[in-house]
Amino acid sequence: MRKAILAASMAAFAIPATVSAPASAHDRRDERHYHRTDNGIRYWRGDNGRYYCRKSDGTTGLLIGGVAGALVGRSIDTHGDRATGTILGAAAGALLGREVDRNNSRPRCR
Repeated sequence: MRKAILAASMAAFAIPATVSAPASAHDRRDERHYHRTDNGIRYWRGDNGRYYCRKSDGTTGLLIGGVAGALVGRSIDTHGDRATGTILGAAAGALLGREVDRNNSRPRCR
């Protein structure tokens, strides 16, 4: 019985992996052909003729800034359990890191 269940589950995982649906016209139309500027900013031309670019949303800076701010806040707050300094440092570092990550690409995309 175990072998039959194992064989059925293996087939259930294998069959969808081997069958692929052909790309429809809608999928091909949504593909963006990116171009790069000299400073590395990726952009594409939309269906309406306007140019768009890919901007960072600041998530990486938020995470790195939060960790760095927590470490700095913990080292500054030397009295008691140091939770206050860690929390305030993490919040300040996250906000600062997010803004730095968002504003790192010049010229700004419109």
